[in-house]
Amino acid sequence: MSKEVNIDWNNLGFSYMKTDYRYVSRWSDGEWDEGKLVTDNKLSLSEASTALHYGQQCFEGLKAYRTKDGKIQLFRPDENAKRMQNSCKRILMPEMPEQKFIDACIEVVKANEKYVPPYGSGATLYLRPFVIGVGHNLGVKPAPEYIFCVFCVPVGPYFKGGMTPVNFTIADFDRAAPYGTGAAKVGGNYAGSLLPHEKANEKGFADCIYLDPKTHTKIEEVGAANFFGITKDDKFITPKSPSILPSITKYSLMHIAENYLDMEVVERDVHIEKLDEFKEAGACGTAAVITPIGGIEYKGDLHVFHSETEVGPITKKLYDTLYGIQFGDVEAPEGWIVEVE
Repeated sequence: MSKEVNIDWNNLGFSYMKTDYRYVSRWSDGEWDEGKLVTDNKLSLSEASTALHYGQQCFEGLKAYRTKDGKIQLFRPDENAKRMQNSCKRILMPEMPEQKFIDACIEVVKANEKYVPPYGSGATLYLRPFVIGVGHNLGVKPAPEYIFCVFCVPVGPYFKGGMTPVNFTIADFDRAAPYGTGAAKVGGNYAGSLLPHEKANEKGFADCIYLDPKTHTKIEEVGAANFFGITKDDKFITPKSPSILPSITKYSLMHIAENYLDMEVVERDVHIEKLDEFKEAGACGTAAVITPIGGIEYKGDLHVFHSETEVGPITKKLYDTLYGIQFGDVEAPEGWIVEVE
């Protein structure tokens, strides 16, 4: 097998590319099998699978990073494993054990090492673990069998232009119900976001911002990412709600803001009518890392934060620190980095 691939690492987008191996494990009769690496990127499943009819499925997203000395590392995969377990609990799927999840990710990265982009290219190897309900089933009930799979794709920045501020508009739709599946990483949440996203794009915005489904007065999520704002007295503020997906990137930034930048960090309500309390704002997630928010359109007016063209200084520091940790240039908190050996 060749150890080189003909890829323009500096011009990768965020799109699918078939790589050599993926990991597949099946659950039946109350347990997961050993799992194995396979070369086929197609899954065979029953036409009556619950994943197809009732949305019984969840997924994760994490990345492998090439360091300056050529090593490969994962960033907090244990947190992805725990979040997937919580998603599985919410929709009655068997949980994937944490260590089996991490080991599967490591196996996939090692088997596809030639697809891990070189240090300095800004690109990463994106991993997509998922669990789907399969097997013959017709009624609305949990599936008799499940498939756990991890595949990988080399990717560039999620938003073209990388760390360039973009504008968002407020959605006319709700992302999740007040006591629904908003905190679980399930496909239905994303299916429901496709139309609002398209409408935001048609109006010239990068994406839309969802308000809380109960009162429509508080910011919850920015597209498929979490929101944060920097107040005029340098506090890191991020929304608190039971229907927000708990972003591993957001909680990492909260730790960085408090422990690396000596900032006060607060999770609380963020009222859409009080945007002027923030001098900077951003969206954060595994795919986007940090996307600076230039402005938010609300009721026909565009509220601009630091700038529509330049990244705010604190957002830049947060990004540089997180990026440095992920690529091995900044010392990481204990337990955040798993080396692929």
